[in-house]
Amino acid sequence: MVGDVLKTDLPFFDACVANLPYQISSPFVFKLLLHRPFFRCAILMFQREFALRLVAKPGDKLYCRLSINTQLLARVDHLMKVGKNNFRPPPKVESSVVRIEPKNPPPPINFQEWDGLVRITFVRKNKTLSAAFKSSAVQQLLEKNYRIHCSVHNTIIPEDFSIADKIQQILTSTGFSDTRARSMDIDDFIRLLHGFNAEGIHFS
Repeated sequence: MVGDVLKTDLPFFDACVANLPYQISSPFVFKLLLHRPFFRCAILMFQREFALRLVAKPGDKLYCRLSINTQLLARVDHLMKVGKNNFRPPPKVESSVVRIEPKNPPPPINFQEWDGLVRITFVRKNKTLSAAFKSSAVQQLLEKNYRIHCSVHNTIIPEDFSIADKIQQILTSTGFSDTRARSMDIDDFIRLLHGFNAEGIHFS
């Protein structure tokens, strides 16, 4: 098979071994993780910093949206470092090899919803969630989604309804108001997502 891997429908495969152009690392990872049927594992070489982001844990400096989204869907292990002097001519960056094993079955989470929540919280991962959700753009999006939800379920919205108050109530009741995304693990985000969904607020 020859062509642009991002534009090609992948056939069934059991394993993937690749040293791909580093600029397509992120979209390629998620193309693999959302591919069905499941593959067994992938051994991939990435730019060192990207690889370290894949395996970063809560509290790590490199922990980010990429880290938690990947780890929601797969087990990721850093296998080895590959110095730039192993190539001719040597590139400007260091590399690493990682192993990715998709979770099968995957967690029962709507990934678009999940990513919508994670995207909001990691825009400023050092801010408290209370501060992150004060963005007017975020509140407008969530209020729009909430009103659609209420319309579909024939739920009456009070005239004095405030999306800001609703969000703060959810953050307080789930215990995440003063928490920062950089310190939250997968279980924390699942609990937060369920808290929002239970109140009719969705992210996609």
